[in-house]
Amino acid sequence: MTPTAQTASLTASGLASELRLSVMRLSRRLRNERHPDNPLGVAALSALGVLFREGECTIGSLAAHERVRPPSMTRTVNCLVDEGFAVRRADVTDGRQVLVAITDEGRASILADRHRRDAWLAQRLRELTTEERALLREAAPLIQRLATAS
Repeated sequence: MTPTAQTASLTASGLASELRLSVMRLSRRLRNERHPDNPLGVAALSALGVLFREGECTIGSLAAHERVRPPSMTRTVNCLVDEGFAVRRADVTDGRQVLVAITDEGRASILADRHRRDAWLAQRLRELTTEERALLREAAPLIQRLATAS
């Protein structure tokens, strides 16, 4: 690292810039590790992941979770339903609400996608030293906290 880059990384804005760039590059690389036959885009895959983790949701709650507007989420859900990865059903407690749930095909797709990307990342992690992996293990919850902050 050059002295100027080293000095910049000591400031909050310098660290922010370095971290943003690193996280973006890693995110892009992980997206590229998806199976080439997967028909879902990033937004649809992310929404499917929410359904996998959280269970059935309304379109409004999915939109809030993904920080998009409900009309955008409606288009995403339409794609998931059309591909057979999700289903819609009426909410039994509130007939005005529609719930979206992941299907078995959606669950299998998300698990296969995660397995493929996790395998790629695990291989990259094995190339690091024990100390570097320990440092990343400590940093992971901090990065998660940054990602979920309001």
